[in-house]
Amino acid sequence: MLQRLFVVFFMTIATHSFAQQPVKTDKDSVKAVQDSIKKKVFVKNIGNGYLPFNYFNLDLRYLIKFNQYEGFRTGLGGITNNRFSERYRVNGYLVYGVRDKRLKYKIGGGFRVNEASNTWVNLDYVDDLQETGSSKFLTDKRFFTFFEPRLLNIDLFHRHITKSIALQHKVSNHLLSESQIALSKINPTYNYTYVLGEDSYKTYDLSTAKVSLQWSPFSHYTIINDKIKETKDGYPKFTLQLTQGFKSVFGSDFNFSKLDFRTLQKFYHKNDAITSITFVAGIAGGDTPLTHLYHAYPNNITKETILQRFSVAGLNSFETMYFNEFFSDKFSTLQLKHTFKPFKITERFKPQLVLISRYAVGEMKSIRRHQGIEFNTLEKLYSESGLEINKLFFGFGLSFAYRYGSYHLPKLEDNMAFKFTFNISL
Repeated sequence: MLQRLFVVFFMTIATHSFAQQPVKTDKDSVKAVQDSIKKKVFVKNIGNGYLPFNYFNLDLRYLIKFNQYEGFRTGLGGITNNRFSERYRVNGYLVYGVRDKRLKYKIGGGFRVNEASNTWVNLDYVDDLQETGSSKFLTDKRFFTFFEPRLLNIDLFHRHITKSIALQHKVSNHLLSESQIALSKINPTYNYTYVLGEDSYKTYDLSTAKVSLQWSPFSHYTIINDKIKETKDGYPKFTLQLTQGFKSVFGSDFNFSKLDFRTLQKFYHKNDAITSITFVAGIAGGDTPLTHLYHAYPNNITKETILQRFSVAGLNSFETMYFNEFFSDKFSTLQLKHTFKPFKITERFKPQLVLISRYAVGEMKSIRRHQGIEFNTLEKLYSESGLEINKLFFGFGLSFAYRYGSYHLPKLEDNMAFKFTFNISL
């Protein structure tokens, strides 16, 4: 409901800010067209999670969130826009966790080296939390939603203070790249010790280098107003990222390597149905602490009954897999979705059925190095299937998933996940 109120609020602002007057003259007509363009830009910014001002766009992601460690997390953030400068940008945020009573922040900026290839050099200083076992691709586009489903239930975070410099470069229209060098101080917020030989680490320093590539060979582009715009979002898409940790460089404690891969495929059928396939794989070698391994996207709370576990379903998460249940240094997941054409019951009531199957497999070699936390491994195939009925009421829907196969639990209801969904677009 909170998300719905946000949408209504910002659309109301857009309506009052850009209301058009009746056309009386050519000058008024031109003004009306300009106001219409401004309104479209405004709504697009809101859809991307920004509230635009003259020289600065307020980032709506930082206004309010909730997770199991910080409780409510609230603050302000934003980035300068093209009115400020087309060659330089400044960004940052400042947030406060109510439960852990700590401030987190980021200060960053960048400068453009080449306009044609959209080459930017970015520098950041971050003091914040990150979910243990999560792995993000540098080249991923900004993704915004008024609330993040998985975030509500996450409780396993590590604090990191990271200084980084990155080079963002468009090799071609179809190939994007980003490279990063970072120095991080890692401090898990939970009881964890990484044992390496005769040494043990409760906190540690890391020096890493990353190279990320995103290839979209089937997307189409055209020149509009002297700028290249994507006119067709083609599939499949491929993303590859290499991470290397260097021991003894700027005081770094570990030497390790990671290779992450993802491919997305969508099939559009004549009956307006869509079949989506997502394959993700990762492998970590060397002396890799738990904070930088893989958790396979769980989204189930460890509570007794189905109703106690009732929460929000994620977009690409395993709804029956419990948080902190599995960790891997080598893993792969496959997710299959078939989205049917919306059922047109009335003009405003068009629910949509989605069938989903998910699979995961992984392994952990040096499991005894990770002390203070208990978890399982994924040597056997993890399987779950279910369905969603979306857009039942103001973007809300329901989902059901069932866990079966090698990791089926003895108690029947522990294999079930019943949640609600939220789907809305501006």
